[in-house]
Amino acid sequence: MLPSQPLLQAAVFALAVLQALASDTFIAAVYEHAVILPDATGEPVSPDDALALMNKNMDVLEGAIKEAAQQGANIIVTPEDGIYGWRFTRETIYPYLEDIPGPSVNWIPCTDPARFAPAPVQERLSCMARNNSIYVVANIGDKKPCNSSDPGCPSDGRYQYNTDVVFDTEGKLVARYHKYNLFRRETQFNYPKEPEAITFETPFGKFGIFTCFDILFREPAVVLVSELQVDTVLFPTAWMNVLPFLTAVEFHSAWAMGMGVNLLSANTHNISFAMTGDGLFTPEGPAAYHYDSETEEGRLLVAELSTHPRLSPMYPPAVNWSLYATSIKTFPEEDTFSAAVRRDIFTFSELRRKAGNYTVCQGDLCCHLIYRMPDKSKDEVYVLGAFDGLHGSLIKYHWQICTLLKCKSTDLNTCGQPVETAQTKFEMFSLSGTFGTNYVFPEVLYSGVQLAPGEFEVLRDGRLKSKHGTSKPLVTATLFGRLYEKDLPHPLRTSP
Repeated sequence: MLPSQPLLQAAVFALAVLQALASDTFIAAVYEHAVILPDATGEPVSPDDALALMNKNMDVLEGAIKEAAQQGANIIVTPEDGIYGWRFTRETIYPYLEDIPGPSVNWIPCTDPARFAPAPVQERLSCMARNNSIYVVANIGDKKPCNSSDPGCPSDGRYQYNTDVVFDTEGKLVARYHKYNLFRRETQFNYPKEPEAITFETPFGKFGIFTCFDILFREPAVVLVSELQVDTVLFPTAWMNVLPFLTAVEFHSAWAMGMGVNLLSANTHNISFAMTGDGLFTPEGPAAYHYDSETEEGRLLVAELSTHPRLSPMYPPAVNWSLYATSIKTFPEEDTFSAAVRRDIFTFSELRRKAGNYTVCQGDLCCHLIYRMPDKSKDEVYVLGAFDGLHGSLIKYHWQICTLLKCKSTDLNTCGQPVETAQTKFEMFSLSGTFGTNYVFPEVLYSGVQLAPGEFEVLRDGRLKSKHGTSKPLVTATLFGRLYEKDLPHPLRTSP
């Protein structure tokens, strides 16, 4: 007897699920979107006008989603602010917001749009996922009413949240995340009362999600990886590049390596705001990345990643980030000087010779460098630098940084200022530090804001070493450490 059609379909689906569960890899995509921005206005636009703008951006995103699906992608991440942009006050963003329910409601907006209406943006995103059989990750705005019985309720009677949503291949809402660490200009949104650690399971691994500035903090970033053991982090961002340590591609790649997970980083693209740089980053380095500060075009990236990177034979071993630096005799500390990297005052020492051993200390951190240059150009100055202290203006958080970097000019006062190009290659370098944390992120950035995959390694004793010299001129090699336990309390987390 032949099985009935419903039974046959169920069997085929079950087989597909089992095959996906057995797969060691999956196909991921990110899209760097050149967002169509609203006109700057002090007055709220109508809901129809707000939706018209969002549909223009979703038209572009839908094209990227279709292309990613055609290339076999299982999931695609789109940027923070990718649907409505920025330039908002609390009042002017309101027409762009929707009431987004939690995923426990078991809702497919594409097939049941009236259940939580009006929700045209959620409906369209759901249909994009369903029609293309792909997980879709997007950033939109959530609104939640409140009243006087809630002592934190804002005077306008609502909370507004910077929100990520995830729809599965059927178009079902499977995750909703409210951004916990707002950047200083995000006054249009509220801080959630408590941090959210959002995870969800797929046939191709366990995923977590957070947004942009969140990546620099313990909650939710470290909680998701170290405590909840996600395989892959979804990361919508609107990242403004800040050299020498916080360029999107270098820091996001370093974070994935330091935390030992996949990071799917989708950035907003706007060169006037220095927004560019996205990628598919793994514990071993970038699978694909893109950085373009010249054109106004978006870019789709697609790559195959390990479903469970911790189980991969290539997974990097655990690192004791201070072992080498605390076990050796300190190299002689040469003449040092102070200079600012933005507002942070570093202790620097100039590399005056073609080769040498250097130590620079600040606070509890001592940084050690061994290096050789083939030629010491009179037109370029390199320094070893150390920083151990609080960073930030509105939100204070603690950094420990050891860095080998090129100065902007031969004037030592320019050391730490942004620079993207260099001419000097290094025959070798080995950088280490007496870090007081296990959360250290290794960065190597070449001239032209290019990464160096496969050209450096991190030894188990905490040394960042070049493998066979640098193939391109070096802008910076950095160990970026975060002492989360020394962060000051967030000044606004408890305010409405």
